[in-house]
Amino acid sequence: MKIRISPLTENSLTLMRRAGYTFQREEQGEKSFIRPLARAGYPRFHCYTKQAGLEFSINIHLDQKKHTYGEYTRHHGEYEDSLPLREEAARLLELFGENATIV
Repeated sequence: MKIRISPLTENSLTLMRRAGYTFQREEQGEKSFIRPLARAGYPRFHCYTKQAGLEFSINIHLDQKKHTYGEYTRHHGEYEDSLPLREEAARLLELFGENATIV
């Protein structure tokens, strides 16, 4: 699920922290943020964000548990139409205000 904020009116790091997310890392121009839902760290909401000028995009999904490694990598996540993800997107839209939309 993707959320776009345009125009961005405040620092993107501050915006994500205010929403309860913790900065994780930056890779190839994208910043990664997480918001754990349990003490063990999973499940958690996981966002990749990107800023281009005054446009800020958030690509969010729900990680149900850690990645499984072996011969193949598996990612146990929900990406689009799950109820928890829709609820989190609605929370973020309300928090970010009228400049935020789901795309």
